[in-house]
Amino acid sequence: MMEKGSVSAGYLKSILDYAVDQGASRSVLLAAVDLDDAIFADADNRVPMEKFRRMMQLGAEHTNNPAFSLDYCWDMPFVRTSIVGLIAESTANMGEALEQLNRYGKLVAEVDIGTAGERFALVPEGQELWLEDTRLNPNEFPELTESTFGRFICEFRRHFGDTPFVKRIKVTHERPAHYKDYDRVLQAPVEFAADRNAMEIETSWLTVKTDYADRYAFGILSKHADALLKELESSKTIKGRAESIMIPVLHTGELTMDQVADKMGLSRQSLYRGLKAEGISFEQLRDDLRHKMACHYLAEKKVSANETAYLVGFSDPSAFSRAFKRWTGQAPGSWQAVG
Repeated sequence: MMEKGSVSAGYLKSILDYAVDQGASRSVLLAAVDLDDAIFADADNRVPMEKFRRMMQLGAEHTNNPAFSLDYCWDMPFVRTSIVGLIAESTANMGEALEQLNRYGKLVAEVDIGTAGERFALVPEGQELWLEDTRLNPNEFPELTESTFGRFICEFRRHFGDTPFVKRIKVTHERPAHYKDYDRVLQAPVEFAADRNAMEIETSWLTVKTDYADRYAFGILSKHADALLKELESSKTIKGRAESIMIPVLHTGELTMDQVADKMGLSRQSLYRGLKAEGISFEQLRDDLRHKMACHYLAEKKVSANETAYLVGFSDPSAFSRAFKRWTGQAPGSWQAVG
């Protein structure tokens, strides 16, 4: 079944990097999920959830580690994965960090929760307090359940050691063959095939002060995250969906309307009408995308103008130079030097 939603390129890259660190082949994994390294030029690019799911499963297979998604949480800190990790570390306490995770969590992984509510809900039950993951159809992707709870627990342990946090855990999927690894990583009793995905937590957890509270950094990071959320919403347009497909293969040069329509599951005519309704043609969309990505690559100053030409789909550097002058009024080298 095709997974709904998307994840940030930075999130998927952290999974890829971890698998490679554990001995997997980067090129083999990328080919297996039909991705190009160009998608990682911007950590905020979006990748379909299905590709992320496949990458996580392949990571387990190619490292011969069924507990891959659990071990990843301990070995790959959240701040290396997403801006959301930096925002969480800049809050005053864990309760506020949870609020920001609910606010910006879709920047990491946009999942279906089926309601207008929050993904991570605090549910009081008598003397107990449960932190519930409201993600729909979780058993289609149990590895995401593992990494979600693993992230909560490992990040807290990373900063606060043995301070009590989780009392017990419920998961809706059946007990896997590597169930003993749950004890090793999560260090709490786990009930499998339960009625929900939730952790019973210490109520005091919400008031635990974070190590690195920085209100100035929090303000800057939140402003950027708000802009990314706005972009993510716009990505649900035909134009945004087409761009997300085009970015990873922009370097091939021969990117046709038929190819993009096919990857979107649309007819060529439907794509044409959809873009026209949004006030843009396919040719203009491709040109604008080349402009945007060229400026991004040159601003990073990690690639030359000729390399940038290739990355945005030009086989002839002189043709790229002419296009760049049309976009910006400057030669690529001059623009890069000023930027």
